[in-house]
Amino acid sequence: MKSLEVKNKAFDFIFVTIGCILVAFSITSILKPNELVAGGITGISIITEQITKISYEYIYYFLSLLVLIAAYFTLGKREAVKIVTLSVTFPMVLIIFERMNFAFIENDRILASIYFGIICGVGTALILKRGFSQGGSDTIAKILHNKLFPFISLSEILLCIDGVIIISSAIIYDKEIALYAIISQLIFMKVVDTVLYGFSSKRVKVEIISENHEVISNYILTDMKRGISTYEIKGGYMNMVRLKIVTICSPRESMLIKMFISNQDPNAFVNVLPVTSVWGKGLGFESL
Repeated sequence: MKSLEVKNKAFDFIFVTIGCILVAFSITSILKPNELVAGGITGISIITEQITKISYEYIYYFLSLLVLIAAYFTLGKREAVKIVTLSVTFPMVLIIFERMNFAFIENDRILASIYFGIICGVGTALILKRGFSQGGSDTIAKILHNKLFPFISLSEILLCIDGVIIISSAIIYDKEIALYAIISQLIFMKVVDTVLYGFSSKRVKVEIISENHEVISNYILTDMKRGISTYEIKGGYMNMVRLKIVTICSPRESMLIKMFISNQDPNAFVNVLPVTSVWGKGLGFESL
């Protein structure tokens, strides 16, 4: 058991390190040399640098720590622990890469937008695969949802935050920068989903067994706006009757559901299966 725990921690270290390197490389060697911006804390940092003339990596570090502190006081210690590793270590990696002053792509914003989305998406997906969070706009969205806008879904708040950042880039820079940012963001989202769930699946089936099934069901219905089915099942080991929740959603929504469940019930059992196609009435489903 102990050797398995050591192995998992080793994999955590490898995946998170490679992920941080890829994300830092994409920002310092592709995004910045071409004067582009992105969503999340990265975009805020680059835009703020343009206004204040303070180096963006220090702004990123400061904002990451602010988000970490805010998460601790608003979402609890468990949520803060999940993001503390990257909130502290990633900005350090970012500073190191910035000092290297290496430009992978220069004077080609189309190419830079594409490759930033690909490389940053792969790096972010590797980090998410091991259950870590960068404490970026997803955490900010969760804080706003919990404390100010419980009537707005988490995904809608996240979309609004990244949208405001991209629109701000059009004001600070010009509209072309915002259009390039949209390209990067779309590619980034697609790459993250592909690395996490493969090329074939646009939808996934999430099966959940938890003591807090009422809270989780309500979150999926009201926040994710997805339908659910419930089944009574009997465990083979303890012969206990439990309730299983089943929902079909997008890969990105499944990650938001996973994050919510981890905060509500760390002992829950969650099973995610790729779905080739879905026919019927529902958000994003193909009609019969």
